[in-house]
Parts: sequence; structure tokens; C-alpha cells
Amino acid sequence: MNKSELIGVVAEKSGMTKKDTEKVVNAVFESITDALSEGEKVQLIGFGTFDLRKRKEREGRNPATGDVIKIPEATVPVFKAGKALKENVK
Repeated sequence: MNKSELIGVVAEKSGMTKKDTEKVVNAVFESITDALSEGEKVQLIGFGTFDLRKRKEREGRNPATGDVIKIPEATVPVFKAGKALKENVK
């Protein structure tokens, strides 16, 4: 499912127009992004948790040349599914 399909499904289930639903979905995504960029954890009980994790610097290989390169340390977003989501997916 892509974003436009998600908007269509949410609009249908909520009875809202697609245009209004798109604003809501964009606002939710933007709010999660803003919270993560400020270093906050976003916990949605029953759904899951969005958090940040640091990746250490590591060595990798350039696939074209085979040369060893250093991949710098990075902070990346991660999602951990909640118990209810895991149970509903089974």
C-alpha cells in the first residue's frame, strides 16, 4: 500500500473527503518527523514506537571498485511494532 492508497482507505473508513484525509495523514507524518528530529520518541500504544538509533562508524566496500571505505556514524529512525499490531498481523 502506498500513501495515496492509504489516504483512500482512511477517507473511506472515516467518511471524510480525500482532500481532508490527505491533510490529516500529512500532518501525522510531519508530526512524527518533527518529534524524531528533536530527539523525541513517538509511542502509539497498541501500534508501535518510532525512535532513533545510532549506527556506529563501520567499514564497507565500494561495489564498483571493491575498495574499502569508511561509512560514517549516523542516527537513523527505527520502528518497533507494538504487541497489538504483532498479534493482529499473525
